Amino acid sequence: MAVNTAAAAHAIRPGMALAQARAMLPVLTATDHDPAADAALLARIADWADRYTPLVGRAPPNGLLLDITGAAHLKGGEAPLLADLVSRLERMGLTSRAAIAATPGAAHALARFGNHGIVATAADTDRLLAPLPVTALRIDTGMAAALARVGLKTIGDLMSRPRAPLAARFGPFLLRRLDQARGIDEEAIDPRQPLPPATVDLPLAEPIAREEDIADAIRHLLARLTALLAERGEGTSALELSLYRVDGEVSRLAVRAATPARDVALLHRLFALRLQSLADPLDAGFGFDHVRLAATATAPWRDEPMPLAGVTLEAGSAADLTIAARLADKLAARFSADRVMRVVAADTHIPERATRLAPFHAPCANGQTTKVLPPPPSRPVRLFDPPEPLEIIAEVPDGPPLRLRWRRRSLKIVAAEGPERIAPAWWSDAASDTPASTQDHTTRDYYRVADETGRQLWLFRAGLYPRAGTESQGGDDAAPAPRWFVHGLFA
Repeated sequence: MAVNTAAAAHAIRPGMALAQARAMLPVLTATDHDPAADAALLARIADWADRYTPLVGRAPPNGLLLDITGAAHLKGGEAPLLADLVSRLERMGLTSRAAIAATPGAAHALARFGNHGIVATAADTDRLLAPLPVTALRIDTGMAAALARVGLKTIGDLMSRPRAPLAARFGPFLLRRLDQARGIDEEAIDPRQPLPPATVDLPLAEPIAREEDIADAIRHLLARLTALLAERGEGTSALELSLYRVDGEVSRLAVRAATPARDVALLHRLFALRLQSLADPLDAGFGFDHVRLAATATAPWRDEPMPLAGVTLEAGSAADLTIAARLADKLAARFSADRVMRVVAADTHIPERATRLAPFHAPCANGQTTKVLPPPPSRPVRLFDPPEPLEIIAEVPDGPPLRLRWRRRSLKIVAAEGPERIAPAWWSDAASDTPASTQDHTTRDYYRVADETGRQLWLFRAGLYPRAGTESQGGDDAAPAPRWFVHGLFA
């Protein structure tokens, strides 16, 4: 599968039978191929490589493609960037071949089959590609062998031939690969991670390791990022900090805000809380020599206070909701966003299942903040889980109770309002996250009642009395008698 430099010096090549290789070099050492370990190492190198650009894609089986458009100036230009990348990989014990070109196809061909380390402009592309073998166009060995049989061994041979016969004999894929390498056909890099809406970088001449220096770097990047967002008229609700160590390790920290923000002091406090809450202190090793701050979620900025989504505001309450959002941001930074919860509405008529807990910063399917809905005015603030059984005396079976016995006390009802009927869900509850109880499949009649002390209760009768003339005659399939429950208390 692969050979090192020492084996290659003795004419050992990938694809050779192991017995033949050992016959040529008896001291050859062989180890089992581990594709999973190779893929994990390549992923780590890709994480490290995004210090040069956020647009890092894979080039199977063992390569990476970096789109450095607009990023080369961070290293003093394209040639210094290429030299820095190769030298850093070498210091980490990795051998690499790299090239910069105007297209991904040309960069692939020059790095693997040409003079690696070259920086090719768009004008030089055809000249540099011409002497390379046709396999440099990322075609399979079968097509390369077919081309060789008719005397087409180099990319220059393909360039000099009429296109129509080539397409008729070898198919459109060959010409598409040729055009992609030459820049005639567009080819985009598929990045491993989504490109952040806004990013700022801080290359460091001297590595930093102290917490104070890291805090200063964060503050400096926040000032630049918020200025960039202000020019766009935006704020950010999610930030990711990437710290690149000298030895190639990458540490990432993320913070979220309930509403879009661009206050440097506020965002810096969130990062400070996040750093303090780490289970293991941030390991700087020999220091961080590159720091990046990315806004991973942005939204249009509004000058007035931005309340939580889905909450109906009363006069003077916007500031209170903003304070609550900022408190949630601090708690999320300290304890993680998944542990700060909010009550959100659920799509059901069953009262005890009408709300559920969700992460405070969780987005909806459309990317907006999860809506928080207040309970309807006819619902009590406090519900019993499970509802508490009681005994009642009513003037007629289907009427409101006149007296009831609850918690070993007899209460006289002086006022009643209702009923409000809630029928069982006729659709399946199999896909619901909350297990359905037996009462979910029973018709309920709810009453709001007040006793002689002024306390207001929310009662319901589970089940229906049989209609006149349809009374059950008993038996195993006889319908159970309706039962009464206290479901909640009104304030």
